[in-house]
Amino acid sequence: MRTRITELLGCSVPIIQGGMHMVGDATLAAAVSNAGGFGIITGLSQGTPERLAAEIARCRTLTDRPFGVNLTFLPTVKTPDYPGLIDAIESGGVRVVETAGRNPQQVMPRLKAAGIAVIHKCTSVRHALKAQRIGCDAVSVDGFECGGHPGEDDVPNMILLPRAAEELEIPFVASGGMADGRSLVAALALGADGINMGTRFLCTREAPVHENVKAAIVAASELDTRLIMRGLRNTERVLNNPAVARILETEHARGADLRFEDVAEEVVGVYPRVMKEGQADVGAWSCGMVAGLIHDVPSVKELVERTMDEARALIRGRLATLAA
Repeated sequence: MRTRITELLGCSVPIIQGGMHMVGDATLAAAVSNAGGFGIITGLSQGTPERLAAEIARCRTLTDRPFGVNLTFLPTVKTPDYPGLIDAIESGGVRVVETAGRNPQQVMPRLKAAGIAVIHKCTSVRHALKAQRIGCDAVSVDGFECGGHPGEDDVPNMILLPRAAEELEIPFVASGGMADGRSLVAALALGADGINMGTRFLCTREAPVHENVKAAIVAASELDTRLIMRGLRNTERVLNNPAVARILETEHARGADLRFEDVAEEVVGVYPRVMKEGQADVGAWSCGMVAGLIHDVPSVKELVERTMDEARALIRGRLATLAA
C-alpha cells in the first residue's frame, strides 16, 4: 500500500510506531520496520547521546529497514543535550526524526543540513501549518483521543483529519484512536497518508514494558482514561488508576491555585516503576482511548499483517460493494 508517507519514509505500509517514553527501544522499532512499517526509537529515553548512539547501532543489527528517532522538546528541570543527541542521530545514519512537544524550529537548520526528514507531532491545524512553514516534511496529526498530550483544543480526529487535509500540502498521518485496519481505512478516507500507533504498539510482545501494564490496557475500556493537568495547560490523557484519582482530587481542591508541584509526586519519575517494575497504579502514565479496541497482545508482525489484511478486505470488500 503506497502513499506519500511510505514514499517519504521508505517503508512498505503506511503504519508508524510513534515515539513513546521508555517504550520505543531498538527491539520494538526494528520489529515494526521488519514488519513493513516504520519503527521509531525514543531519543530522550536513552538519556545521553552515547546511549542513543548505542541503541541506534543495536537497531542496525536487528533490521536492515529504515527507522527513525523521536526527539521531544518539553520543559524540564535539566535540558537534554539536544546537539549531542542530533550528533548521534546523524552519525548513526538515521534519516528521519519525529519531533514532538515544542516547535522544533531551533533544530531544523541542523537536521535539514544533514538531509534528515522531519515529522512533527501536532494537535491542531494551526500548529501543523506552522510545522509546514518551518520546513517539516510531514506531520502527525494527533486527535483528542490520543494518549499523552492531546493539546488544549479538544478536537477529535473525525473533524481534525479532514480539516488538516483541507489546509496542508505536506503528507500527514493520523494519530489517536488508531488500532487496526478499520482505523487505517478511515484515516485514509479522511485524507491522511497513514497512521501512527502508540498505545496499540505498547500492547505487543516486543514492547519492553512489564506485563502488568499490557494487562491493564487490555482490561480497560474506552471509558477508562482521564485528563490530568488541564488547569496547568499541560493536559495529558492517562489510564485511570488510584494515583490518577488522587491527582484529580488535588486539582479539584486547588482549583485556580493549582501548581505543578501539587501533582508532581505522582507524575514525575514514575515511568521506571510503571513500565519496568510493573507498578501500574503508582502514578500517571499515558494511554489513549484506543484501549477500548485493544483485546490482545500479539507480536508486532501479527499486528501489522492483521491491520493490513483488515484494511485491504474493507477496501476490496464492504466498501467496494457499497460503491457498486
